[in-house]
Amino acid sequence: MKVSIITATYNSSETIVDTLKSLEQQSYPDIEYIIIDGASKDNTLEVVRQNCTRVSKIISEPDKGIYDALNKGIQAATGDVIGFLHSDDLFAYPDAVTDIVATLDKNQSQAAYADLAYVSKEDTDKMVRLWNSGAYQRNKMLIGWMPPHPTFYMKRELYLSLGQFDLGFKIAADYDSLLRYLWSNNVSMSYLPKVLIKMRVGGASNRSLSNIYIKTCEDIQALKNNNVFWPKAIFIKNVSKIPQFFRR
Repeated sequence: MKVSIITATYNSSETIVDTLKSLEQQSYPDIEYIIIDGASKDNTLEVVRQNCTRVSKIISEPDKGIYDALNKGIQAATGDVIGFLHSDDLFAYPDAVTDIVATLDKNQSQAAYADLAYVSKEDTDKMVRLWNSGAYQRNKMLIGWMPPHPTFYMKRELYLSLGQFDLGFKIAADYDSLLRYLWSNNVSMSYLPKVLIKMRVGGASNRSLSNIYIKTCEDIQALKNNNVFWPKAIFIKNVSKIPQFFRR
């Protein structure tokens, strides 16, 4: 399979070096790496060109935010499978893409996901929280379960047929999309029980109390959009995160 990996950037020069190096080190040979830059005002694009030889396409122009950028990446992609590597995230090990492709191939599934480690912003070897996803059961989405979106890889044809990110959401478009793919359209899934991605803490969804409030409102709307009873799902979704801080 040809794998398209999309990174959206905007003034990302401080963190993207680790992202690029982790992509550069991937053992999987057939990667189409796409950078969608929102017309950065710093030296992000210079850092990209200096630190990764595997970049296939760079698009740099103003956008309407990260989900608009990721949609542009999907439209530009030509791979069989699409995944996302955010500009402050990194692959956890060199065979990460190889393993996710093998999981898709072995199970003949339309999508695959893995575990995710939240790491210190200053030290990416220091784990803060472990998101151990567990095996896939579609009904778990009724109680707020979702796979970690940075570990989610899906066939490109499904992004084109089932729709991309809804720009009406500012923070929770990934949750809305996963509900649409997995719950509303029953996309087949397989699970790789390994930490695939390291994510630095301090993302948009939990950066401030106001963002947490906005995300909760958007989560509720996403659940409503996909005909999932939201009070139970929201409560369990939030409570279930607590044990992640104690797993190492």
